[in-house]
Amino acid sequence: MSATSVLERPQPSKMYRWVVLVFVSLAMFGNYYFYDALSPLADILQKQLHFTDQNIGLLNSFYSIAPIATVLIGGFIIDRIGTRRATFLFGVICLVGAILTAATGNFAVMASGRFVFGMGAESLIVSVTTALAKWFRGKELSFAFGVNLVIARFGTLLAQSSPSWARSAYHSWQTPWWIGVGFVTFCVIGPAIYWILEVHAEKKYSLGEAGGTDKIVPGDILKFGVSYWYVVILCVVFYSAIFPFETFAVKFFQHSQHMPLDDAGLLLSILTLSTMVGTPLFGLLADRIGKRALLMIIGSALLVPVFLIMAYVHSSATIQISLPWPWSTHFVAPLPPALSMILMGVAFALVPAVIWPSVAYIVEQRALGTALGLMTMVQNIGMASFNYFLGLANDTAHASEANPAGYMPMIYILTALAAVGVVFAILLRIRETGPHAHGLETITTQSATT
Repeated sequence: MSATSVLERPQPSKMYRWVVLVFVSLAMFGNYYFYDALSPLADILQKQLHFTDQNIGLLNSFYSIAPIATVLIGGFIIDRIGTRRATFLFGVICLVGAILTAATGNFAVMASGRFVFGMGAESLIVSVTTALAKWFRGKELSFAFGVNLVIARFGTLLAQSSPSWARSAYHSWQTPWWIGVGFVTFCVIGPAIYWILEVHAEKKYSLGEAGGTDKIVPGDILKFGVSYWYVVILCVVFYSAIFPFETFAVKFFQHSQHMPLDDAGLLLSILTLSTMVGTPLFGLLADRIGKRALLMIIGSALLVPVFLIMAYVHSSATIQISLPWPWSTHFVAPLPPALSMILMGVAFALVPAVIWPSVAYIVEQRALGTALGLMTMVQNIGMASFNYFLGLANDTAHASEANPAGYMPMIYILTALAAVGVVFAILLRIRETGPHAHGLETITTQSATT
């Protein structure tokens, strides 16, 4: 068939593209579920397997260590074997890692499983992003990424609330892991169906190019300006304050607020619900008004009082929280931690909605893959480090149900991270309102991802 006839093929229908998005996003759904399945298990792992908080933190540290290598090789694998094969391969690796994690209570084996899972999961995210870039063009691309993220975070929401809808499973440390393995099968099923859909489409339609993957080109790093490094530091401290806290959040609520396991999991799920609703809306707001650095200051500043309210505000007041489908349930939570989770949810919806697209304004298009890949790598170094250090801090201070004050060093570390984030957001704002601005504070006339 001639090149001309290929070019004359019709574009896939809108319905076909959105069906592709749903199935490729199922991989992310399973991926996110298993990552977040650890937090509700923390107290049970401590009681039944005698894991320390340092052990629990290391389980997520091993996951975050994996992308340090992944970001160097994952993009090259995708370019070499193609998006659909790579997505399926990384999904299989996720499943192997999940099975290894659930198979035994031996810490070394479980940590190895989290590492293997992290290798597959983070590469899977890169390949799904590449697939979306291939199937969606123009202004649809930003919205497609938003829908993909909503589907993915629904996995997080289910994992965090699993002590409520799978209450009987939490009599054993192992059963919740095996439920997670069941969800990880979507990391294989989704890419398999996506493979079939894309092979069929290539025979009938003209598809876009995959676009650049998040692989690092060392020569590009030296050309990044000051604004980029401000964004990277803000990204590292912001995510290091939230994700490592999530690792211990359910256990912290159980011990410091004397909440039952299912209510503690549901309270944490407020964070995810907020991001599912808020992230697309804040993205649209940033496109409408600009002021991206200012929005990052606001989001970072909201995070500063969050941990202090949890630790220092003591009140007998409670709030009844209702969750929509699929739970259709309500529970009663102490007001201070509930308020903290709402503030954290707003911050976690606002900053990520602005910070990642901002990179496209700051660096040249040809170096965007390097910029995002490097930022992802440094972000995961921070998350791996602080998962370990928070666990170490809890163990050193003997944090427990009998000694909830032992969590205070963790609170101080998280508050300090949030404060550092505010400082670098302010520095970014000063830079971007001066002569070296890159347009972060201007109104978007067209999506930066197009």
